Amino acid sequence: MSALDDAVRFTFDGRDLTAAPGQTVGAALVTNGVTAWRGTRKEGRPRGLFCGIGVCFDCLVTVDGVSNQRACLVDLCDGMEVRGSLADDAGAPDSSDVSAGADPDSAEETR
Repeated sequence: MSALDDAVRFTFDGRDLTAAPGQTVGAALVTNGVTAWRGTRKEGRPRGLFCGIGVCFDCLVTVDGVSNQRACLVDLCDGMEVRGSLADDAGAPDSSDVSAGADPDSAEETR
């Protein structure tokens, strides 16, 4: 059995990608060379993994149609459809949808 037999297949913004089993969506994206997948609202500055532990909200993605998922916390599953918001603003995070009381825009403007 090869590593490719165990690979998890998913799509990101329509691109077919593979990753190792057990990775989070964020780790799988970085492994595939994707380091930014959304932009800030005001200036469109690129965002991807920052804290990697679900605190900062920089890594928000849409997973299987559910927006505002923290890529660093979602375990990758075979066949997942992941979307960022750099390609279009359809999945742009909305601070009213973000749980845990954190406002992603206030955090990103202080960096």
